[in-house]
Amino acid sequence: MAPKVLVSDKLSETAVQIFRDRGIDVTFDPSIGKDKEKLAQAIGEYDGLAIRSATKVTAKLLEQAGNLKVIGRAGIGVDNVDIPAASQKGVIVMNTPFGNSITTAEHAISLMMAVARQIPEANASTHAGKWEKSRFMGVELTGKTLGVIGAGNIGSIVIDRARGLRMKVIAYDPFLNEERADQLGVRKVELDELLAASDFITLHVPLTDKTRNILSKEAIAKLKPGVRIVNCARGGLVDEAALADALKEGRVAGAGFDVFAEEPATASPLFNLENVVVTPHLGAATTEAQENVALQVAEQMSDYLLTGAVTNALNMPSVTAEEARVMGPWLKLAEHLGAFCGQMTEEGVTEINILYDGSVAEMNTAALNTSAIAGLMRSVNPDVNMVSAPVLAKDRGIDISTTTQGQTGVFEAYIKITVTTPERVRSIAGTVFSDGKPRFIQIKGINLDAEIGQHMLYTTNEDKAGVIGTLGQTLGQNGVNIANFTLGRSERGREAIALLYLDEQPPQDVLQKLKDTGLFNAVRPLQFAVA
Repeated sequence: MAPKVLVSDKLSETAVQIFRDRGIDVTFDPSIGKDKEKLAQAIGEYDGLAIRSATKVTAKLLEQAGNLKVIGRAGIGVDNVDIPAASQKGVIVMNTPFGNSITTAEHAISLMMAVARQIPEANASTHAGKWEKSRFMGVELTGKTLGVIGAGNIGSIVIDRARGLRMKVIAYDPFLNEERADQLGVRKVELDELLAASDFITLHVPLTDKTRNILSKEAIAKLKPGVRIVNCARGGLVDEAALADALKEGRVAGAGFDVFAEEPATASPLFNLENVVVTPHLGAATTEAQENVALQVAEQMSDYLLTGAVTNALNMPSVTAEEARVMGPWLKLAEHLGAFCGQMTEEGVTEINILYDGSVAEMNTAALNTSAIAGLMRSVNPDVNMVSAPVLAKDRGIDISTTTQGQTGVFEAYIKITVTTPERVRSIAGTVFSDGKPRFIQIKGINLDAEIGQHMLYTTNEDKAGVIGTLGQTLGQNGVNIANFTLGRSERGREAIALLYLDEQPPQDVLQKLKDTGLFNAVRPLQFAVA
């Protein structure tokens, strides 16, 4: 029987025809995605669901999707899909991470030009029969300094276009190293320098805990007077109220925004300001981009349903079914090791070495590599997947190497990741025990045996009496329960580490209390996808 796919959002007829040509039984009903009850009634008979942004794939919907094997999102954002729930149901979630890149980059350049020359206001004035030539005095882009926050896929395209406009480009990106910066023709800077030096600023980073309000009220106060700001990335990266105040005061000369903290945006502090150009999230809204992502998702879903090939999956690496049975725990371990390094590293990564020792060296190390790299890169880009992670790492000039060797120690097999930055070298190793659960067995050369949980806390300190008591007491007094507590030290009186598995993420004020004791060199909360 042919696999059945439901297309519940607007996809091009060409994409729908791809399903038909590949022998897929496809139902094209672009209205059903907005009707939750009707979709829930229908979804049970389908193997695949092709969507854009209108269809909301919730845990409740997935409960009705007994036959569903794959969800394909035509586009990069998957905010409308409950990925953990899909993973629990064994449903693969695919996206098309690169189909919108050029379109979004061009929109950022378009907004930059529109803000520089006040084109929307001049257009409205002229249409009203006015001829206010002296009112609209713009600025040139040539020779101006553009600060790019985020030099990944889209940011690198913006950099290329801006250099073609003869702009001077500087970039802030913790994962951009000097070699890649040289290739792009930009100067890598810290955020404060970018804020102080830029005539224009454009943002191209995902919304994460690290990037939320990256242009906060405090950051906006550091901006070069007369700067113009463009955001085509994600709402929530900029404090809109603080920016509106700076625009009204003239400290910021203009802004162009395609995304907002709340969407659909029916109100914003930025609305109705003459020096602000706004558009309704049009970054991916071109005929070419919409067609590209639709065709890509149709091909990807067809490949999986007909051959089992997995491409651009957000919750599954590219491995065969046979490999997955053996490698599952090792793939999860590799992801955890990468996630540890990613969360612990704030400066640009130059090299990653992944060592496979013992029986794991005979497995599909390419898939293990992508799992580890995806874990690392997700600390700065939650949209990254097993396929796009190596590409994103390469774009940032990260040198990735693999070492395999026979069994050398007491463990039958283990994986060790070493991450090099200009400031330090960091390493962590782990193994899978007979119960199938991954463990951390070494951090910074210090041996330990740590169970991995969703919420963890990592601390380092000088090895001396009383530190463990302070750590446990501070957490206990503030209602943070410890599920597991692992210790290690290099040697007596030297560096010691603790890795705690907690029932919940500790609040910031509790972390600050630990720091304020003066006993700890590092206090770092960590999170791992253990489901």
